Amino acid sequence: MAKSAVKTIGVLTSGGDSPAMNAAIRAVVRTAVDRGLKVKGIRKGYNGLLNGEIVDMGKYSVSDTISRGGTILFTARCEEFKTLEGQQKGAEACREAGIDGLVVIGGDGSFQGAKRLAEQGINTVAMPGTIDLDIACTDYTIGFDTAVNTAMEAIDKIRDTSTSHERVSIIEVMGRGAGYIALWCGIATGAEDILIPERYDGNQPKLEQRLIDNILKNRAKGKVHHLIVNAEGIGHSYGMAKRIEAATGIETRATILGYMQRGGNPTAKDRVYASMMGAYAVDLLVAGKSNRVVGYKHGEFCDFDITEALDMKKDIPERDIEVATLLGK
Repeated sequence: MAKSAVKTIGVLTSGGDSPAMNAAIRAVVRTAVDRGLKVKGIRKGYNGLLNGEIVDMGKYSVSDTISRGGTILFTARCEEFKTLEGQQKGAEACREAGIDGLVVIGGDGSFQGAKRLAEQGINTVAMPGTIDLDIACTDYTIGFDTAVNTAMEAIDKIRDTSTSHERVSIIEVMGRGAGYIALWCGIATGAEDILIPERYDGNQPKLEQRLIDNILKNRAKGKVHHLIVNAEGIGHSYGMAKRIEAATGIETRATILGYMQRGGNPTAKDRVYASMMGAYAVDLLVAGKSNRVVGYKHGEFCDFDITEALDMKKDIPERDIEVATLLGK
């Protein structure tokens, strides 16, 4: 391999945490060291970059981290970095620390920050670290698999007690404005109804009437419980439960799983894919690339221009909705 123009790589995690961020950090550090580069860890995301919270990292500083949830570099949101002055300050902080290549692990907001640093002359590569799977340029985001499995296991437990009490159960899962966690969990747990923002027209009474009709129809067929997986982007689970119980006369309970979906030991898939992405990101910087996003498309790891990646649109395939609806009947 030709000698790299990049001498020191920085790595930070930004925005919401997601399982296997540590696996990604570990891969960045160890790949960079193997390529003969120095590594700086930036704590607390862009906020830490502006405040100079930068530490040296080596091969053994990431030992025994691959199985840990969260992020050893911590994460934070930073309003100042959204300004041109903040971005210029961040670029200068990189230069003062000797960082000439930066790996950013986070979601689309983090990508915007990486893009702005690239515009300020800092070589940047971003990696998709979010449980929401809402980044259009990639079929995989770091932490999604773990989050889905965590939510699935919780829903399985709720279903047991729901069946025992012959209840309707509404389980709200995370995902911001995306319904991927809800869809996957709904299919995996055999939910009778799955509510996702991609197929929601904002008409709450119409939505709830459809649920009520399904519940009564299934109860008439002899079903003793009814499971509804509701995406965060729709929400209103507690109020929905009260209205459904009033309309059907059937005990209805809502559970919001919340931040438990972001924590816990990452799955094997998340550990391996995050590791592959981390190594890929370093090799892009070594090759002189900048303003890139690492992705996973059609079974292969790949990269895209950040601007192009941010402009891409993503939607849930209609076939997935059809299968989920069919299997929930």
